[in-house]
Amino acid sequence: MTKRYELATLSIQMGSAPKFIQGAEAYMKDGKGRLLGAWVCDVGSLNKLAILREFEDDAELLRERQRGLTAANPFGAAEFLTRLEMESYAPFPNMPPVEPGTFGAIYEIRSYVLKTGGLLPTFEGWGEKLPERTAVSPLTIALYALDGTPRITHIWPYADANARFDKRAESVAAGAWPPRSAVWLTPEMSSGLYVPTAISPLR
Repeated sequence: MTKRYELATLSIQMGSAPKFIQGAEAYMKDGKGRLLGAWVCDVGSLNKLAILREFEDDAELLRERQRGLTAANPFGAAEFLTRLEMESYAPFPNMPPVEPGTFGAIYEIRSYVLKTGGLLPTFEGWGEKLPERTAVSPLTIALYALDGTPRITHIWPYADANARFDKRAESVAAGAWPPRSAVWLTPEMSSGLYVPTAISPLR
């Protein structure tokens, strides 16, 4: 059965990240799902943390979502939170499961809103190019949204910010990227560089 993923984005008060991490770790241990990544934004929309969790199926994800929606202290961070977003995702076809480990000092989280009807062409385009692209640098996961605006989100680890620019330039120069399905993207795009926190299995 295909895994399900939640990407939670928590906007927090400035300087509260260390305290937040302690509460978030305890909160997630009491719930469903497997923690994969917990990052703090370093370049992009600041004072944000991103948490990626994996679930066995839709039912498990929904049970944990209900817990988050009804919790008085979601992610153990109520006193620090200014905004909480919880998004549901499925992996692209043939995407291997995420394996925790040490892959880079920064992770880029990119999201694109798709044009109507763009999901299947995106799968096809990525399927053609992904082997070439991941030969240049690894991909953590590529996901498509199960709720909200039709969109995709992908997460890439890099040694540092310079490596991120170098590897992307290398992949474009080699013709390994972007996929031809990029024509199905709208101008609504976002990207941020995130640093793993102490509780992140992906680092």
